[in-house]
Amino acid sequence: MKGLVGLMISAALGMGIYMYTLKQSSPGPGMVVTQNISFVGVKNDLVAIAQAERMYYTQNGSYADLPTLSSSGTMNITRTSRDGYTYSVEPSGNTYTATATYTAPPIDNPAGVTPPHFPTFSIDPTMEVHQGD
Repeated sequence: MKGLVGLMISAALGMGIYMYTLKQSSPGPGMVVTQNISFVGVKNDLVAIAQAERMYYTQNGSYADLPTLSSSGTMNITRTSRDGYTYSVEPSGNTYTATATYTAPPIDNPAGVTPPHFPTFSIDPTMEVHQGD
């Protein structure tokens, strides 16, 4: 009998920990789980673009736009978009800004459901990804 009570207490404790962990891993307000996956991919693409900018700057002494990075062979990613986000690079003197902007058509939502939020991401020579609204 003591074994059964101990088993029930252990199961209840395990379920409590499991439920707490599930709530911690949920996406932020106004977001769905697949958005988190897309955001990570977009941020990784921006970091790859920034690394290509560093390499291009080392070789040429200036920063370049996205088509130049692709045609010079400096950038190893061929895509200029991902999951509705479009990439652009604006070189300006001794700096640049690579930006990922959501450009896909809006998503239809049922009545009363808040549409998902798609922030803009950018990166500069500091190699830090910034999120804007």
